[in-house]
Amino acid sequence: LGYTPDFVSTAMAPYIKDIHRKGVRVISNAGGINPLACAAALEEVAKKADVDLKIAVVAGDDLMSEKENIKGAGITDLERGIQFPEGIHSMNAYLGARPISRALDLGADIVVTGRCVDSAIVLGPLIHSFGWNRDEFDLLAAGSLAGHLIECGAQCTGGIFTDWHAVPDWHNIGFPIVECSSEGDFILSKPPDTGGLISFGTVAEQLVYELGNPQRYLLPDVTCDFSEVSITEIPGFDGGAVKVQGAKGSPPSAFYKVNATYLDGFRATAVCPVGGPKAAQKGKRTAESILQRTRLIFSQLGYEDYSAVNIQVLGSEDTYGPHARRSVDGQGPREGVLWLAVHHKQKEAVEIFSREVASAGTGMAPGLTAIVGGRPRV
Repeated sequence: LGYTPDFVSTAMAPYIKDIHRKGVRVISNAGGINPLACAAALEEVAKKADVDLKIAVVAGDDLMSEKENIKGAGITDLERGIQFPEGIHSMNAYLGARPISRALDLGADIVVTGRCVDSAIVLGPLIHSFGWNRDEFDLLAAGSLAGHLIECGAQCTGGIFTDWHAVPDWHNIGFPIVECSSEGDFILSKPPDTGGLISFGTVAEQLVYELGNPQRYLLPDVTCDFSEVSITEIPGFDGGAVKVQGAKGSPPSAFYKVNATYLDGFRATAVCPVGGPKAAQKGKRTAESILQRTRLIFSQLGYEDYSAVNIQVLGSEDTYGPHARRSVDGQGPREGVLWLAVHHKQKEAVEIFSREVASAGTGMAPGLTAIVGGRPRV
């Protein structure tokens, strides 16, 4: 489909009459790489509910028509030292807030975007409501900060908080509400009678999330400096609230960030619980034996080797590498989970891997209790 169907069926369809009756305006980047199809699906929902809603689409992020020009410009993947790949499936620029505010200016009830920066979904309506100009960079940075703090939903209301044990009622966690002034300061709260927590800590952790340099957070509309931001807890709010202010801004760069996808082969993942003494050693030897066997088959059939392999025994502190804590008896834990993933350019090779994993059940170590989810899916 290319868009997020849950947005249409779960977030919008059951509430479409209330949204219309209350005059709620909805902005979402659920359009993905096919925003026009997303809007058409919403039109269908509105039609069935017999409500008249103006639906706007922000397009222009799709750069597939520019593929050959970009390839000719010598763009490379510097990290892995590879040329611009063949088989590009999609290429999209992250747009900013201006097209969203323009759609609202034109009377849209629902705005569906393709690829855009998450914070623009909040900055767009603030520009529309307050008439902020393109050169009012402190205000644009403040609106972007509001968007940045709520872009991960419940992450700023206690989700994945370091002090997770202090956060109540995850099953009913409240999503954030931002009330912003025309001067750019705002109050962040959540609905009453919901779980989660808003505190200095929960909001500060989200503030530094995915920022890179906090003095130069690059967005399409503004370059943000969040290094002087203050977060102040406000008493008297059910579930907590904070006041946020102090964002600074400067002009944006002349560039957009672009995300491209391409077909890079096939992969499969086997996940197998392993029980009994020396579980970690058994898991590792099992993985190595499966790989050795499939590599023998590859050589007989003329296939290349795997392009990537991952072996990890979860529960044995493999994640910590040299900092893992080993048990006193030197045998490690009595249970673990083998995580074995492979990547190959040819589908047929990964299908061989998927088939041969089953042999470990009766032909390798005792204590391999199952393959979670059955035969690995290619």
